[in-house]
Amino acid sequence: HFSLLLVRHLHASNHHAGPSILLATLRLNYWMPRARNLVRSVRHRCIICSRFSKGFAAPFMGDLPVSRFAGVRPFLISGVDFAGPFLCRETSRRKAFTHKCYLSIFVCMSSRAYHLELVTSLTVEAFLDAFSRFTARRGIPARMMSDCGTNFVGTANYLHELQEWLKTQETQASIADSTAHLGIKWSFNPPAAPHFGGGWEVGVKSVKNLLYKTFGNHAYTQDELSTMFVKIEGVLNSRPLQPISDSPDDPEALTPGHFIIGQPLNTLPEPDLSDVPSNRLSRWQLIRERVQHFWSRWRNEYLSSLQTRNKWLNRPDNLKVGDLVFITDVNTPPSCWPMGRVLEVHPGQDKIVRVVTLKTQKGKLKRPSAKLIPLPTNERGSSL
Repeated sequence: HFSLLLVRHLHASNHHAGPSILLATLRLNYWMPRARNLVRSVRHRCIICSRFSKGFAAPFMGDLPVSRFAGVRPFLISGVDFAGPFLCRETSRRKAFTHKCYLSIFVCMSSRAYHLELVTSLTVEAFLDAFSRFTARRGIPARMMSDCGTNFVGTANYLHELQEWLKTQETQASIADSTAHLGIKWSFNPPAAPHFGGGWEVGVKSVKNLLYKTFGNHAYTQDELSTMFVKIEGVLNSRPLQPISDSPDDPEALTPGHFIIGQPLNTLPEPDLSDVPSNRLSRWQLIRERVQHFWSRWRNEYLSSLQTRNKWLNRPDNLKVGDLVFITDVNTPPSCWPMGRVLEVHPGQDKIVRVVTLKTQKGKLKRPSAKLIPLPTNERGSSL
């Protein structure tokens, strides 16, 4: 016990120096058996050092979501995000008034196809217009995923209220009966957790990369921006999902466009075969066979590549109710990070805690565990 108190005193008097400096200072006047392990243990359990050097409470890597393996039609399970702002000109004149507009990107969680829509503002009404255009062209999705943006939350609330209104209004009973089964389940990521939406964050990066390389950071009219977004959408939906083979005998690379129109969106037009006599049923069977062939290649080639990932040998401990943590923020230095106590944990279906509810001085917060640093107060021999 005396050795532990002595090392703690030297650690604090040397301004929380590292293990090497602390061990050298200790051996100037004292000799302890296994001093190196004791020095490392004291520094590991120091609350002040934990704020600056201790790792995050990274949860164990879970399995891929079911939506990645669902062989359903494109955009039945979709994610959505906003990008921008982009400068939009009222007209093509030199001194035309400019305003901000945004890009709404929809991504299919199974085929990784993209759908881009131009949005005039960050309001619920503007996004509802873009969402209506998306559903009219791609079909009504069964599930939508997004972050906790106010426009997305407002849209989900509006759709829920609309569905409840359709169910309760007697005068709209027929409409309710035909649309009640089309209710969309909207799932939100926790706040400050962009890594929960990696599918659409990658899409935003790809769109901006193509947009700025080709068109630059200039102001365009609304029609020009819409044309740019549609062209970029076609390029992204023609990207290969698998590495391209060098063999000339292999079929063309599988792209998201194969699940939308049966071929990449940037291919050359095929010759008109409408004058070729053919039986309608056999033609329909041929089309269905090609669609099933694309899904077969998707299962055999694309899904097998998703199995390749690093193996986690150690399973980290889950956060528990009552644990003290530091809440990290990229915009503030570590010395200003607030502390919080875990009030509630939200484990997934695999029993891994990735989101928790915290109590802080300013109220309750919901944060991902990957943005939290647990304090060593529950460990044996807590420090200063």
